[in-house]
Amino acid sequence: MTRAVKLRDDYSASDLRRLAARSRQANAARRLLALAAIRDGASRTDAARVGGMDRQTLRDWVHRFNAEGPDGLRDHQHPGPACRLNGAQQAELKALVEAGPDRQRDGVVRWRRIDLQRMIEERFGVIYHERHVSTLLKRLGFSHVSARPRHPGQDPAVMEAFKKNFPRILNAHIGHLPKGKPIEIWFQDEARIGQKNGIVRQWARRGTRPRQPADQRYENAWLFGAICPARGKAAGLVLPFVGTASMQLHIEEISRYVARGAHAVVLLDRAGWHTTSKLKLPRNVSLIFLPSRAPELNPVENIWQFLRANWLANTVFDGIEHIIDAACSAWNNLAALPDTIRSIGLRKWAHTGQCP
Repeated sequence: MTRAVKLRDDYSASDLRRLAARSRQANAARRLLALAAIRDGASRTDAARVGGMDRQTLRDWVHRFNAEGPDGLRDHQHPGPACRLNGAQQAELKALVEAGPDRQRDGVVRWRRIDLQRMIEERFGVIYHERHVSTLLKRLGFSHVSARPRHPGQDPAVMEAFKKNFPRILNAHIGHLPKGKPIEIWFQDEARIGQKNGIVRQWARRGTRPRQPADQRYENAWLFGAICPARGKAAGLVLPFVGTASMQLHIEEISRYVARGAHAVVLLDRAGWHTTSKLKLPRNVSLIFLPSRAPELNPVENIWQFLRANWLANTVFDGIEHIIDAACSAWNNLAALPDTIRSIGLRKWAHTGQCP
């Protein structure tokens, strides 16, 4: 039987347990506790049991500890083999992935691993397994995500100009107000909530794909929502139809949520029931219309995603009353989360210091 390796004596049992409590690696903490048991006089068999290992493994870790101290007990991830593409080739591949494929030349509308595998072989003479292409892309800083939709007629320059000039646009709309009057920035939009509902991602055991009910009926209601990100406030109505009359009700609802003595500037899109001259604005509300085809400027679009993902998706609604109840419940849940409203809604270009 081999003789037990003597443990270095510059760390006491309490020192080892203190290091285990502070360690961010569970495996290293187990090994430190096993060594602390040895220092307390436990047999090597009992100490190995404390660390969840056998005696030979414990012996190996004692050697590592004697040679390197506590750092020798940490797991060191092997960096793996060096990339077979040099720096210039990696930069070229990164640029090609960011640019995306050419439909005519490459024959696809998005890069697949098999396409990139073939391209790497043709351009650089390096053959990778298709699965390793994913590893290579992650090493270059890419992840496999869904693209966000964009209106085909959208003009990014118009959106940037609106954000850049917003302080001037705002001042033009509030110039008639008394100097020093508090200004609140609100965003407004509508969402249709109905039986033809969405399905969102969920956690599931690897190799399985859960099923969720999907209704094919079309009954729906409209959720009119507005948020003031700076105050973490939300004003919403659930109505059976959309139009000027509904918008009038929502504008009046927003007016009731504006702080006493303040004036609300509501940013919204150019839907017909928003721009109509038939709307009668309360004295404490003004409207600023966002550029056409620019939903990215309105954070309420992100609010809808949050509501659907957390409280509305993966659900079959029995009828209009169920839809209205679910929409009201979702909006009330949001209204109770002012920090979430701020996190989703605050935009540097819009909040220029006028909000309290």
